[in-house]
Amino acid sequence: MTRNKNKIIRAVTVPQSLGFCREVMIKMRAMGYDMVAVTSPGPELDKLRDEDGFHCVAVPMERHISLVRDMKSLIKMLRVFRKEKPQVVHSMTPKAGMICMVAAWLTRVPVRIHTFTGLVWPTATGLKRKILMMTDWLTCACATHVIPEGQGVLNDLKNGGITKKPMKVLGYGNVMGVDMERFSPARFEVTKDADVFTFVFVGRIVGDKGINELVEAFVKLHDKHTDTKLVLVGNYEHNLDPVSDTTRQQIDNNDAIDACGPKYGDDLLQMYVDADCFVMPSYREGFPNTVLEAGAMGLPSIVTDINGSREIIENEKNGLIVPSKDADALYNAMERMLLDDKARETMKNNARQMIDSRFERSFVQKCQIEYYKEIM
Repeated sequence: MTRNKNKIIRAVTVPQSLGFCREVMIKMRAMGYDMVAVTSPGPELDKLRDEDGFHCVAVPMERHISLVRDMKSLIKMLRVFRKEKPQVVHSMTPKAGMICMVAAWLTRVPVRIHTFTGLVWPTATGLKRKILMMTDWLTCACATHVIPEGQGVLNDLKNGGITKKPMKVLGYGNVMGVDMERFSPARFEVTKDADVFTFVFVGRIVGDKGINELVEAFVKLHDKHTDTKLVLVGNYEHNLDPVSDTTRQQIDNNDAIDACGPKYGDDLLQMYVDADCFVMPSYREGFPNTVLEAGAMGLPSIVTDINGSREIIENEKNGLIVPSKDADALYNAMERMLLDDKARETMKNNARQMIDSRFERSFVQKCQIEYYKEIM
């Protein structure tokens, strides 16, 4: 089989995830590489083809386990790889990883890369945990190169026995980086009440994001300090991992809690500007972009001691780190952020500089491009 030595296929499960690799694809195309996008059908894939001029291939993939549909996706992926004859297949997100790495191995693609942006099995139990671990093992077994998004993910893959292959975190971690010009508090005016201390969370309003503990901690804090507010930016997901009934009632009935729904673009950045502290009490993450964004906007953060978050936040330097699933520890951290002006100002002053020095977008993209050159 004659291969195009410069052809690289980037694959993700759903087209919304193409945003993680679009700018790198544009830069590498300008350098002479033949970049191809493969993902499920959707408007983002159409946009990449119609507006950016990329060769795009639609292969339907389910995010959740579906043996029949997964086998159909694998068969279609085999056909795509046989037709395209790439030198490199680089997958990201779990389902695309398993399907693409198996298909690339079967079609003898020379360079098979998978990026792990996060792991689900460390917080799963029983049969589900075993299936998820087996899936990641299979992905790594078929890959020639494994990229963990951060050191925590690398440690879990290694310590969990998923792979013994050499792994490399690119730069300081993260797959996307932060556009520091766009994420700049200097672009905005503060519009909130200066007398009300505002905590903000950005993400899915679900159990494993720590929303139950966050609301419990805030209600206790607000009972003692009435000049406080909690803003929850994001959608509920009632079918996948709903918050408890008690939490939902507290959100609905407490005037100091504002569940404002999702925000995008400058509307989202305004939410960061109108806050005093960012809170991400998640149970698990790969490398949370919202913690990066909040830091870039000059916010100190309270995060849980989990992968990704503890690689962005240094305790007492640009935020506070607390145990996950611990509402009391979260309450204590939130009260300290509220009352300890000196410590908060130190963390606030460090926040943006620390993100800029490690996760600025062009630096993150440069690390990825240099890695391609190294292994090709």
